[in-house]
Amino acid sequence: MTVYSDEHLKEILQRTKVVAVVGVSMNPVRPSYYVARYLSLKGYTVIPVNPGHAGKELFGQTVRASLSEISEPVDMVDIFRRPESVPPIVDEALDAFPSLRTVWMQIGVVNEDAAAKAQARGVDVVMNHCPKIEYQRLFGELRMGGFATGVISSKL
Repeated sequence: MTVYSDEHLKEILQRTKVVAVVGVSMNPVRPSYYVARYLSLKGYTVIPVNPGHAGKELFGQTVRASLSEISEPVDMVDIFRRPESVPPIVDEALDAFPSLRTVWMQIGVVNEDAAAKAQARGVDVVMNHCPKIEYQRLFGELRMGGFATGVISSKL
């Protein structure tokens, strides 16, 4: 398993402004939805990508069917797809965004071949991690129990 330094992850999260989230769900209980929502609430421009929901609105953006439909520059592509689906997504991202800085594969998503291809083009790759969790951990939002619930309890 690849280990990423906190400094490296923090630098990625600080320099990123626009995130294309591939495989985002319209269902608020799905991880792809609440991660994308969280990132948008933290000030990132989140561009949702899901062919099944193309044309709908989510987080103030139109859902795109594919990365190639995005006309603005994207700093990071966050992938919520099975590992075997990653190579064509990375290929499309590398073609669509000359200034792409990061390919981020969610928890459970690892594809070494796609990672090597992106890295050969000078793109940082993070696999098997979640930007929401890393943001919370690195910027002081996680509490002792691992979740910032905002609930104070006096239970003993």
